[in-house]
Amino acid sequence: MKWYELRTEDVEKQVNTNYEKGLTTKEVKKRLEQFGFNELKEAEKPNMFLLFLAQFKDFMVLVLLAATLISGLLGEYIDAIAIIAIIIINGFLGFFQERKAEKSLDALKELSAPQVMVKRDGSWVKIASSELVVGDVVKFASGDRISADIRILNSSSLEIEESALTGESLPVQKKTNSISGQDVGIGDQENMAFMGTMVTRGSGVGVVVATGMNTAMGQIADLLQSAETMITPLQRKLEQLGKILITVALILTAIVVLLGVLQGHDVYSMFLAGVSLAVAAIPEGLPAIVTVALSLGVQRMIKNNAIVRKLPAVETLGCASVICSDKTGTMTQNKMTVTHLWSGGKTWTVSGTGYEPDGRFYEGEDIIQPKDVKSLHQLLTFGLLCNNADIRQKKKDFALDGDPTEGALVVSAMKAGLTRTLLQEQFVIEKEFPFDSNRKMMSVIVRDPNGKRFVVTKGAPDVLIQNSESILWDHKQQFLSTRLKDEVEGAIEELGAQALRTIAVAFKALGPSETVYNEIDAEKNLIFIGLQGMIDPPRPEVKLAVKECKEAGIRTVMITGDHIITAKAIATQLGILPLGGKVVEGKELANMSVEELEDIVEDVYVFARVSPEHKLKIVKALQNNGHIVAMTGDGVNDAPAIKASDIGIAMGITGTDVAKEASSLVLLDDNFATIKAAIKEGRNIYENIRKFIRYLLASNVGEILVMLFAMLLALPLPLVPIQILWVNLVTDGLPAMALGLDQAEGDVMKRAPRNPREGVFARGLAWKIVSRGFLIGGVTLAAFMIVYSNQPDNLMYAQTVAFATLVMAQLIHVFDCRSDRSIFHRNPFENMYLVFAVISSIILMLIVIYYPPLQPVFHTTDIMLRDWLLILGLSAIPTFLLAGSMLFRRRA
Repeated sequence: MKWYELRTEDVEKQVNTNYEKGLTTKEVKKRLEQFGFNELKEAEKPNMFLLFLAQFKDFMVLVLLAATLISGLLGEYIDAIAIIAIIIINGFLGFFQERKAEKSLDALKELSAPQVMVKRDGSWVKIASSELVVGDVVKFASGDRISADIRILNSSSLEIEESALTGESLPVQKKTNSISGQDVGIGDQENMAFMGTMVTRGSGVGVVVATGMNTAMGQIADLLQSAETMITPLQRKLEQLGKILITVALILTAIVVLLGVLQGHDVYSMFLAGVSLAVAAIPEGLPAIVTVALSLGVQRMIKNNAIVRKLPAVETLGCASVICSDKTGTMTQNKMTVTHLWSGGKTWTVSGTGYEPDGRFYEGEDIIQPKDVKSLHQLLTFGLLCNNADIRQKKKDFALDGDPTEGALVVSAMKAGLTRTLLQEQFVIEKEFPFDSNRKMMSVIVRDPNGKRFVVTKGAPDVLIQNSESILWDHKQQFLSTRLKDEVEGAIEELGAQALRTIAVAFKALGPSETVYNEIDAEKNLIFIGLQGMIDPPRPEVKLAVKECKEAGIRTVMITGDHIITAKAIATQLGILPLGGKVVEGKELANMSVEELEDIVEDVYVFARVSPEHKLKIVKALQNNGHIVAMTGDGVNDAPAIKASDIGIAMGITGTDVAKEASSLVLLDDNFATIKAAIKEGRNIYENIRKFIRYLLASNVGEILVMLFAMLLALPLPLVPIQILWVNLVTDGLPAMALGLDQAEGDVMKRAPRNPREGVFARGLAWKIVSRGFLIGGVTLAAFMIVYSNQPDNLMYAQTVAFATLVMAQLIHVFDCRSDRSIFHRNPFENMYLVFAVISSIILMLIVIYYPPLQPVFHTTDIMLRDWLLILGLSAIPTFLLAGSMLFRRRA
């Protein structure tokens, strides 16, 4: 169907809809059942069985399986069955870990699914874009992503960027007229909006004509198949580490096997021992545990209202040294309330807060009726006319639909008895020039009941003053002289000093047939009416969050489009602006080069009157000075700065789809305190990953060294292969996973940000791994030698004691891994997951040692009570010896 050729009334008939009322809920349900959801088909997910088999692709596991096969052929059936059982259990663990990570990503996709405004049963409602059906009437504005193929019904300065489909980077101006002609390409279909494209300017309303795989984007759906698993820098580092460990493990294993054979052990048993040792030495579970730790951290962030869109952001969060944050909605409540009005030299105050349209108007202490004061009534009327926001009553509460600043103007007008319905009966809006962050204005052309036409403009007061040639003063129009300009600027400063944001309203009369071609014509030679001063109170939790960020070595910088006086007042109130801290205005910033900004940016805490384009300059200056920058934003023009920053943060409520797609992190509640919580979580995730790297590698070093030392000392094998595999499964698996769930240390937000170039083994981690591993291997070998020297004819008993010592030494060591200081620094019962994991491991070890049917499988025997005292005493040495030495060094 060539929708672009049809007239709008023909489209309405073709898709069987009603432009005024939209579709009914019943009809939508019927169409969803018939045509399905508005989704592109995803690449087929891997079969669960194949995913399970993939767990056995690891080279060392394949070698172990081959060794097990040989073992079976030689008649060692019990060993073969036990090893295969352990391999299968390991496979299931890996499988469930991968499924957990996959489910986390699926949940993430659902949470970040775009939404769209659609007319259903005569009312505008917000729904998930996947629920759109052919015939739905939708509206869209600057920053929205088009979620289906749409025939445009009406538009206002509408431009859409269609590079995803056409490759053309420049936005396309849209219109509503039907287009005739043969083979009109997508790029020339100016009355159509296509799925996956972005609205860069203006607004529009249209009807859905194709969804899902039937859209133009559906025909090239492979372009959107970007559901690749993201590998974070940390995971890449660990992959490289894994290769190094494999090489080292194979060399050490070869040495152990060679020494064993030279000392008279049979080749087969040494080969099996060597393979088992290699499997134990290589932490094949490390990448899976890292993935699970990251995905669990992401889930915790979601519960704290932060959606991580890009996994590398989790690591980068811990390095953040500067947060550049919007003020409105992020640091404040985003519930703008008009409290002061000014016109013609007079100031009025309004009572009431929030979106409830209840309040009174005062001149001094006297209550007045706005309709009795012409300029005040005109200020309120035009503030409501030049406005797209709406206040809806939901039971007892009043909710805003639209921009908070516009919402405040709607509420102030409603307090004066004015409503949109009432004004729609009196005025007809002929044309709209939407708000633009460059112009800082919005205008409408209206016609009153007498046929008179006006341009009504609202926007930034300093811009409207420059565009005005007259002013309403003493109830009449006067030339805007220098003296009167000074009066207006004085009023702006006076309201700003009270932390009020000011919006100016102006108008001008038009001739009956006068044509206004564009916003430039509309917004010149205006008549200045007055100001509405509104306040957006700070969020109560932000002041503490700013303080905690400061303690964490993170500087908070406020970036706002508000007047410099308002910005200063709020920044001081929140503790952002210190004594002597600099404030830079947008006009100063515009005249600075990035190099010039670099010289002063360290002392700047507030950027006021800033356009979104200036944010990119701020990001570059801070990055050039060596900072890791988190940048918040919500608009289309914020996207370059969000993308250029190290951690791009988009607003989940007020943010446009463009901003969200450019971001790494989306705040579901648009709250600055959520950024602080996300940084804390990011730091904790990284520290937890370091904890289980320390634990796993120290344990593996201990396992290798106990075997190596035994060979060098010409001793029998202290551990048999099945015991090594059991230790690898029980003591490495559960406790390591539990470490990934460890709570943040109390001082995690009192440390300086981590250097992004810091290696995994920085801050003494390599020494901790080697020293603990050396001691764990040493005490295990000591336990074996003590018992074996007393009972040389009972090798199995000595091996069982060595096995128990190794397990217990690792399980005690896991609590030491919770802190860089010592085991005494943290309460072990803070992490109950770890406590339960350790108890479970001990119970499983005792079953292996004392349960008769398992004793021949694991080559164990009952241990006497006196030897448990030896085991526990030796097991505690690695942890408590080093903890004691650290304590001694600190006191010295």
